[in-house]
Amino acid sequence: MDRSEDGILADELAALGATRLVAKLMKKNVHEIDLDMPLPFEDAVERVVQVLGRAGRAVEPTQVEPDTNQETIRVVTGGGAGGLNPVVVTAVVTRGGTGNSQVRLRAAAKEGLVKQRAGEKTATLLAASLGE
Repeated sequence: MDRSEDGILADELAALGATRLVAKLMKKNVHEIDLDMPLPFEDAVERVVQVLGRAGRAVEPTQVEPDTNQETIRVVTGGGAGGLNPVVVTAVVTRGGTGNSQVRLRAAAKEGLVKQRAGEKTATLLAASLGE
């Protein structure tokens, strides 16, 4: 079953006690980072799976159509104060030229009254981990 980013966030917030309606109405903090990885496609996918796997738990990615030149990895992790704000992280790894790949990293979180920028902070943190 394929779920949207907003649907996943609403489900995660509902599990924490918020109503799904309130969760859907909250604004979203989204941050995207493009990375060039000096790794062949298969190695880049493995690296992204490892880093994101340590950060959170896998959820089913959005699949537009099967493509051997692109792989989508999606996890839910905690961000914000105490790591209690669910953040959906989606990484799309694309085959590049010889020996390199591109990664588009997107992190999204719902924002309450206190702006925590959990999406932005999570994307920046994971991008740094991918670059190590």
